[in-house]
Amino acid sequence: MRVLITGAARGIGAALARRLAGRGARVALCGLEPETLAGVADECGAPWRECDVADRDAVELAVGELAGELGGLDVVVANAGIARQLAVVGGDPEVFERTMRVNTLGTYYTLRAAGQHVSHRRGYALAVSSLAAAVQLPLLGAYSASKAAVEALGNTLRVELAPSGARVGVAYFAELDTDMTSRGFGTRAAAALTGGGTVTGTAPLAGAVDALERGIARRARRIVSPRWVGPLLPLRMAVQPVVERHRRSHVAAALEIARTEDAPFTTPQPDS
Repeated sequence: MRVLITGAARGIGAALARRLAGRGARVALCGLEPETLAGVADECGAPWRECDVADRDAVELAVGELAGELGGLDVVVANAGIARQLAVVGGDPEVFERTMRVNTLGTYYTLRAAGQHVSHRRGYALAVSSLAAAVQLPLLGAYSASKAAVEALGNTLRVELAPSGARVGVAYFAELDTDMTSRGFGTRAAAALTGGGTVTGTAPLAGAVDALERGIARRARRIVSPRWVGPLLPLRMAVQPVVERHRRSHVAAALEIARTEDAPFTTPQPDS
């Protein structure tokens, strides 16, 4: 099995690359943070490219070269993503714009470039979305909007690739034990909103990698982790009002902090 993974320098992407390579898959990696990415690639015996997925030309070049080095692709995992807190009113619009460029356009560019390579009977494209696509929290408007768009892209691509025999999945995760979660919730505004910690509790990364491994093997339509995320997806319209009432009294203070707090993106960006 030949697998291309974006956002593979750390977190879900790196852990998945290690797992699949350990199972005998041939993996190729894209991401930022070249020293970290090179270390993961060395562990996996994998070719890699430093690549900002928000750059369409760079994505097309990297995917084409890596697919060539693997002799084709069976699976693409569009995993690269960033997060940063944002007050919709009074927040920095560049945070919203960059989040959409990386999470939404980056996923589109990746699926667009890799689609021709996985358009065969055993082909599989996986778009990594989030529980945030279904249930939205304050301060996460940019992230939630970007991941809802990723969900829509995956669902659309499933229909479009069906004639080729390829399948398409969408992955939904809650808060996992990754740098993205610890950095995203490690702000003064987040602490004011949640009282410290995360909203649902941090789940082990290994469980998500297990779910991804099973889902890729089955070419699954939907992958979730932890398992309780699955039942929430069809119930999203009922769950959202409950979320809106949760810790409502803390929202004003959290927003006030977020409008002035210089919180970083969860992954340093090339133009930062």
